[in-house]
Amino acid sequence: MINLLARALMMSTPLLYGSLSEVFAERTGMMVTAIEGIFLMGAWAGFVCAFLTKSLFLGLLAAMAAGILVSAVYGWITVTLKQHQIVTGTAINILVLGLCSFLQRVIFGVPLTPLTVQPLQIIKLPLLSKIPVLGPVFFSQNILTYLMYLIVPFSFFVLYRTSLGLTLRSAGENPEAVDVAGINVNRVRFLAVLFSGAMGGIAGSFYSIGYLGMFTTSIIGGRGWIAFAICFLGNWNPIGAFVGTLVFGLAEAVAIYMQSSSGTFLPNELFIALPYILTIFLTVSRKSFNVPAKLGTPYNKEN
Repeated sequence: MINLLARALMMSTPLLYGSLSEVFAERTGMMVTAIEGIFLMGAWAGFVCAFLTKSLFLGLLAAMAAGILVSAVYGWITVTLKQHQIVTGTAINILVLGLCSFLQRVIFGVPLTPLTVQPLQIIKLPLLSKIPVLGPVFFSQNILTYLMYLIVPFSFFVLYRTSLGLTLRSAGENPEAVDVAGINVNRVRFLAVLFSGAMGGIAGSFYSIGYLGMFTTSIIGGRGWIAFAICFLGNWNPIGAFVGTLVFGLAEAVAIYMQSSSGTFLPNELFIALPYILTIFLTVSRKSFNVPAKLGTPYNKEN
């Protein structure tokens, strides 16, 4: 049970980074529907850089840069050119899938054995990791999970206790008021999209260099969309997103455990689908969402 909970917390980590990336962007009115592509590009760039340089730290930086690059393209099309956010995101997701497959083959060819890197190491915190039950679960994780503990309260503080957070939220609720205050609404939105890309790149790299130590084009497997849904289910709140990621992390950990268990008569495909079934169930069962008023709506100053 302790191992299951520890794995659940680990599996929730990339979903948390991804859902927070959406929280900040969507609070300004921008649905970053390219999140699946950002995850995948982050996973690919992080792996390639870590493999070639033998440095996981450089891999994480490369993942952030790749996520920012993809989000910059998305932001240019949706914020600057004011094109449809859902259509643009879908197109970018498809483009990134093909691009990663192409670049992987160009750089590495078709290797006879899978290319691997040593993933992020588990760090056991002195004294804290010795606490019964809590120690193995919370204090025997990798560095990205430890950073998650700090990012959640910090994100909440920024959004709800600072002038920056007020500006971000106002850009998605009442952009005209932000404009009247002399703040460039589209610049705020574009920067939020870039931040979303950086966080999404880190989230994607978790799967390639933080957990599996390898890359395939199917490595993300729809988890970007799960993070997207968690943002909605968490009511665009960092605390709500954190709770949501724990639920989905547990679902994924249970799915992995059941797949490796020999005592079940159910097909493995059912357990693989468990997190996605849970996503659909929770989304449908939610009666209402406090959606930012201008979510998905381009801002035209002349209006």
